[in-house]
Amino acid sequence: MGTAYTPGLTISPGTMITKQRRLPLKGQVLVNVGDRVAADTVVARTDIPGVIQTIKVAEHLGLEPPEAIAALTIREGDKVESGQAVAVSKSFFGLFKSECKTTFGGTVELISHATGHVGVRMKSSPVEVAAYVDGTIAEVLGNDGVVVQTYGALVQGIFGVGGERTGRITVPGKSPNDALTEEMIRSEHAGQILVGGAGVTLGAIKKAASIGVNGIVVGAIVDTDLIGYLGHDIGVAITGHEDIPTTLILTEGFGDIRMADRTFELLKSLDGRVASINGATQIRAGVIRPEVIAPLDSVPISAAGASGGQTLEIGTSIRIIREPYFGALGTVTALPHELVEVESGAVVRILEAKLADGGMVAVPRANVEIIEG
Repeated sequence: MGTAYTPGLTISPGTMITKQRRLPLKGQVLVNVGDRVAADTVVARTDIPGVIQTIKVAEHLGLEPPEAIAALTIREGDKVESGQAVAVSKSFFGLFKSECKTTFGGTVELISHATGHVGVRMKSSPVEVAAYVDGTIAEVLGNDGVVVQTYGALVQGIFGVGGERTGRITVPGKSPNDALTEEMIRSEHAGQILVGGAGVTLGAIKKAASIGVNGIVVGAIVDTDLIGYLGHDIGVAITGHEDIPTTLILTEGFGDIRMADRTFELLKSLDGRVASINGATQIRAGVIRPEVIAPLDSVPISAAGASGGQTLEIGTSIRIIREPYFGALGTVTALPHELVEVESGAVVRILEAKLADGGMVAVPRANVEIIEG
């Protein structure tokens, strides 16, 4: 039997999950290996140095650089506050006095004798990294961060926007055919993660955002509604940094696509459980999937580790991730060895698959991803 390897999309009721939690700069790790942590536990922190702002003392006082340096009232290493005089110049036998005041606070880092300028580094910004999921510290990465491990249900989506959030999963609809509408969203859903089936309307997203819903997980969305929510078109770079109040995760794609039965049933079984979600997506090199993680109460003895199966073989469940079958689910029926020339002119290996609607298709292997269970 022919086999191949392809990126996988995990939909699992229970798997070992590890998440690296790294600081942008080296800092202080606050936990130890073996510690139990909650999603909001701060596991590491650091300070991001502020930028250097220049005070043009010589120009402000109308002096030559040596004269400006002589007029300074501060030295390197001194802290200054907004409105403080950093230089004082006297003229006409001391009868007139001119001051150069800073409009910002910070620490004097540089005094240039050549230009008569003073460089002040603005105050640093503290950065804290939380665990993101309930779990256990499996590894400490020096002064860079930690690895958090948990056992739980994992649903990876095909696209998302918005960053990391936590909340209780609520499934207002009864089937994957039910779209998430405005009427389904109520004030008591604030802080929760809502799961819909076929899709979500722009009105529903805006209502959810206005009452403080933390996340929405649905099968698909019309692209113009997504643009309407974000206020701009989506580019090809990584998502997840959008300044939006509600994270949105799509499990199938764009348009009018119902959520896959197995995905909906798994999320429905998690109704009432607290989950962590992240809409960050990158579909090029270094694939990043949007995700829903719901830690479970116990770890089965058989749970040896996170799902790592990436084998593409006959019988494998797949999702097509390129047009004209984007978002379609199917099962591999054949893996021909021969190279085939496709419409674009490229010569590639293909696979044959039976789609969920019964149709048979042949597509490049690079255009599919495995749905792991």
